[in-house]
Amino acid sequence: MWRDTRMIMLVAVVAAVYAAVLLPFKVFTILPGLTSVRPANVFPVIFGIMFGPAAAWGAAIGNLIGDIFGGTFGPGSLGGFVGNFFFGYVGYKMWGNLGPLSSGSEPNFRDSAALQIVEYVIIAIAASAACAAIIAWWADALGLVPFTVLGPIIITNNAIASVILGPPLLYLTYPRIKEMGLLYHDVMRDEDLSAASPSRRQLAAYGMLVIPLVWLGAGVFLGAAPGATSIVALGVVGLVLFLACAAVGAERLSTIRNAVAV
Repeated sequence: MWRDTRMIMLVAVVAAVYAAVLLPFKVFTILPGLTSVRPANVFPVIFGIMFGPAAAWGAAIGNLIGDIFGGTFGPGSLGGFVGNFFFGYVGYKMWGNLGPLSSGSEPNFRDSAALQIVEYVIIAIAASAACAAIIAWWADALGLVPFTVLGPIIITNNAIASVILGPPLLYLTYPRIKEMGLLYHDVMRDEDLSAASPSRRQLAAYGMLVIPLVWLGAGVFLGAAPGATSIVALGVVGLVLFLACAAVGAERLSTIRNAVAV
């Protein structure tokens, strides 16, 4: 799938950085054994935009390492693995695909900075919601903690870190990563860069935004309703629809960069 060992190196680097910043904050617990204060949550989003699939795998592995060495490893860790994978995957598929809400430029926060911030915030919220919905659904299905409790905590925790810290970190790191030739489209083979029509890319991107938000809202509503038993079924439907959007969508940063280069 990948041109050389650089993509594997990026997986390892993302996992190491994510775990290294997660672990010191494990002591600031929000829900014992499940979640804590996590400023490291900025990394899956910005790394996903820059490193693509490597960031998704790195975030999933890094979160698992954090669970193992932070004393929170357990049945819920599978949900954490999948949720954090998509926490890092959403930015890869969404950047540049939001139509009028996209800046049409690289995420360097120098060109069209105001519109880049709007685009980034939307992506950060979508990624945070996807991660929150998947983890809360899995925890609820296992009987660990109700969806209506965990879902809002995770999306808030994720969004605060990624929205506040993401733009300045991308401003500082994106040009340097680009100069080093480590953006995902520099490392992946051309045939492995997904292709799709503009309309399909945009539809998939908005699906990846709307579906997790609706999933979270409906889950909280159903969880608050007396005798509600449909959260698991809702999660199955939400996950299938979200996966379908992730599968049919396509990245666009490589075409944006090539257009700028020309």
